[in-house]
Amino acid sequence: MIPLSWFLTLSAILFCIGLFGVLARRNAIGILMGVELMMNAVIINLVAFWRYGAMANLNGQMFAIIVFTVAAAEAVVGLALVISIYRRRNSVVAEDINLLKW
Repeated sequence: MIPLSWFLTLSAILFCIGLFGVLARRNAIGILMGVELMMNAVIINLVAFWRYGAMANLNGQMFAIIVFTVAAAEAVVGLALVISIYRRRNSVVAEDINLLKW
């Protein structure tokens, strides 16, 4: 049986890679990929704590399904915004996106 600490370590590594991707990338698609990695780390945490907790209680799996659904919706909306901005500006560099500035 794999110990809980391995899952938590994997989740922490994925979260740190995602956070680095969000902070270091200039491309909007790369930023969205970093956010997806962070959400996957959260899903791993939820399922790992469910597995090592009371398995009769399905709270961990339900939260994981909710996070997975939110991640899918975020990806769809984010990519739609990126495509819309690319059509208008011909660039997806995050620093060039200033549509809300006066």
